[in-house]
Amino acid sequence: MVLVIQCDARVPAGIYGEFLREHKVPHRVVRLFDGDSLPALGTIAAAVILGGYMGVDDTDDYPCLLPLKDWLRTAADFGLPLLGICLGGQLLAEVTGGIVHSCCRGEHGLHSVTLTAAGECDPLFAGIPPAFTVFEWHNDAFDVPPSAVHLAASSACPGQGFRYRNAYGLQFHPEVDIAIVAEWAGAVGQPWYVAEFSCQADGLCPVSLRLFANFLAGFALS
Repeated sequence: MVLVIQCDARVPAGIYGEFLREHKVPHRVVRLFDGDSLPALGTIAAAVILGGYMGVDDTDDYPCLLPLKDWLRTAADFGLPLLGICLGGQLLAEVTGGIVHSCCRGEHGLHSVTLTAAGECDPLFAGIPPAFTVFEWHNDAFDVPPSAVHLAASSACPGQGFRYRNAYGLQFHPEVDIAIVAEWAGAVGQPWYVAEFSCQADGLCPVSLRLFANFLAGFALS
């Protein structure tokens, strides 16, 4: 079973949730913001950790982050396949020895990400061009943990992707759809991000789905 960890009601699984349903991949969504508990590691095959409006250090306002960090630290060292997106990637970076910087290297809208030499060889990016466009929506950023492999970078934010054992941390948002982008952009009064995303959605979606399919296939989960 694939576990989907949702930290924030405003940051759902988007096209990745649709993919799991359409391909009948056994999965379960844990909504931490609703008080759901994290399952024992031995009961799941992999986990996707979604983003959120909070930062990794906002544990006073979001106490659910504390048990999540402990769970992720154990899961990463255990070798459980993990895919952390934005906040999820930042949390993975922190628990594996990296540093997360608040209000640093922020990006919003469409940006180009370039794979490192290691990224071009990593199975997560099989069939994906060395440079591709992604949707970004973050104010904080992570440094790649010293013990991890650096996989992807952008001009403004070098830490776009890393691998630690079987755990992948991403800074960009491959899971978003037009509805998610519209909600985020509307909340900050910047509707032009919706038009930008819509114009390039036909190119963005195949790359995002290929990445997710690669993650699942790499661990025989699809």
